[in-house]
Amino acid sequence: MINVTFPDGNIRTYESGTTAMDVAKSISEGLARNVLSATINGEIRDASRPITEDASIVFNTWNDDDGKMTFWHSSAHLLAEALEALYPGTKFGIGPAIDRGFYYDVDTGDTVLTPTDLVKIEKKMIELAREKNEYVRKEVSKADALAYFEEKNDEYKLELINDLEDGDITFYTQGNFTDLCKGPHIPQTGIIKAVKLTSLAGAYWRGDENRKQLTRIYGITFPKAKELTEYLHMMEEAKKRDHRKLGAEMELFMFSEKVGAGLPIWLPKGTQVRERLQDFLKKEQEKRGYVGVVTPHIGKKDLYVTSGHYDKYGEDSFQPITTPKEGEEFYLKPMNCPHHCEIFGHRPRSYKELPVRIAEFGTVYRYEQSGELHGLSRVRGFTQDDAHIFCTTEQLKDEFLNVLELTTYVLKKMGFEKFTAQISLRDPDNPSKYIGSPENWDAAERAIIEATQEVEMETTTEYGEAAFYGPKLDFMIKDAIGRQWQLGTIQVDYNLPERFELEYVGSDNAGHRPVMIHRAPFGSMERFMSILIEHTAGKFPLWLTPDQFVLLPVSDKYIDLCHSIKMELAKHDIRGFIDSRTESIGRKIRDNELAKIPYLLIIGEKEMENGGVAVRRQGEGDKGTMSVEDFVAHFQQALAE
Repeated sequence: MINVTFPDGNIRTYESGTTAMDVAKSISEGLARNVLSATINGEIRDASRPITEDASIVFNTWNDDDGKMTFWHSSAHLLAEALEALYPGTKFGIGPAIDRGFYYDVDTGDTVLTPTDLVKIEKKMIELAREKNEYVRKEVSKADALAYFEEKNDEYKLELINDLEDGDITFYTQGNFTDLCKGPHIPQTGIIKAVKLTSLAGAYWRGDENRKQLTRIYGITFPKAKELTEYLHMMEEAKKRDHRKLGAEMELFMFSEKVGAGLPIWLPKGTQVRERLQDFLKKEQEKRGYVGVVTPHIGKKDLYVTSGHYDKYGEDSFQPITTPKEGEEFYLKPMNCPHHCEIFGHRPRSYKELPVRIAEFGTVYRYEQSGELHGLSRVRGFTQDDAHIFCTTEQLKDEFLNVLELTTYVLKKMGFEKFTAQISLRDPDNPSKYIGSPENWDAAERAIIEATQEVEMETTTEYGEAAFYGPKLDFMIKDAIGRQWQLGTIQVDYNLPERFELEYVGSDNAGHRPVMIHRAPFGSMERFMSILIEHTAGKFPLWLTPDQFVLLPVSDKYIDLCHSIKMELAKHDIRGFIDSRTESIGRKIRDNELAKIPYLLIIGEKEMENGGVAVRRQGEGDKGTMSVEDFVAHFQQALAE
């Protein structure tokens, strides 16, 4: 007999060899119908695999990320089965689940797949799904695995198998298709009810530009047709909100091939929004005792060797900058924290000074691969709203809680009401990814967990997602159309102070090592702006909007009046411009509505006689005619809402 422990701490006894599905059925048939996989002692497995020892169990359903990953990975196998049926001789690379759906890299030989082929493949997938074939796991020897794929003449699978250890190889079969796979998978194909293959792309085998380019097929599946309909609607809405499209239409930012890919240029209107965001955060930081600094865009190689960034980011950095001095190398800075460590350590510090809170809107650089660049959300040069707090171990929890309060305040002020916090811890099975002692890591992880528990914050925990120098708390927000983004981060770090040999003199007149907190509520200005544009569909909060009004004269004879009204509104810090183009008033209204200007103020004969303006509010229509004084009062009320 074995003991099975449930997430609520309940323990039940079952016969050895019982499966997770058997356990689910013992609770309820309804639960069993929804189980896609199970996490047994921390390992995600097929629900059909026997449990042979005492175990903790978590059932993964469509409502869980792990359940979705199982569902989508199984769908990749269904896609492969459909391809093999339609295009015999197809060879298969890898087919993982991704954040939204899955892909499979395939080699279809002389057959060139086009977008029109995707509909045919989708139909075949649904046809195969309706056969309700089970996903059957089988352990195979390395020799048998090689023999199987040698017969199929699939060099990609053979290469993958050669990298595996004998005794650690499994096949999965559903219907007429067998694949090399670690798993896990859903119980059977019939659970997949709706399929959409979304796009085709090229992908070099194993990411190597010197290897053959395969065809990557992206797709997404659902257990209900209704969910696919909702997803497609969301994707259409996402296209309308694409920050690259809106950013160009609203003249917020641009890219230039002459300047370089992935290096954004902020246009005047985008710069205004960015600077208002920065001013807002600077004021909040000043209230909380932060001091601003400015550090160079480059640093000597030794700086980043000391910090550990050279080892971790060296391959993703721009090439070193050499100088006339022999052996001297500089790098574009990948992070601001090494510079801030130098600021803290540039003179002796007393415990009476701590905490020291150093803040900078500092630009950093990473050489992202060209295929990974995406508007403002993935760039090669970006500005972080960075700050580093140096404190005593006794001050750590209070400082962490203060940063927590600031970050949640900032997110809510930006209109992100729905968010959760992810505690990102080290991967216990891969300690080589991290720097620092286990004792320091234990202390840092404990500090984050205790702080979030103290404020009763809703959190999830992810192992392996920590930064290389310390654990962190990542804020996961949901935007207006339900997409999830990671925004803002807080990290606890015992390691960089150690590497930079930072010290302060304690009350005992002895030297002590400070603890370091890294924090960035926005994350990066570029990525934050991309998300904010898409969240608001370009309709920024009134206080952020570059142009809060536009004056629309019906004809040129009202231009002088427009100028006097514009000057009067400027006295009240209300920003705007005059659209003096020789276009019809209808055209001007349409154009400025598309430009997301919050207030359209129309000036014609009636308005000139009454000394007022006809007011239209973006998305709300006519507000009637108001005197300038009444409009100012109306505007200030809207600003306060």
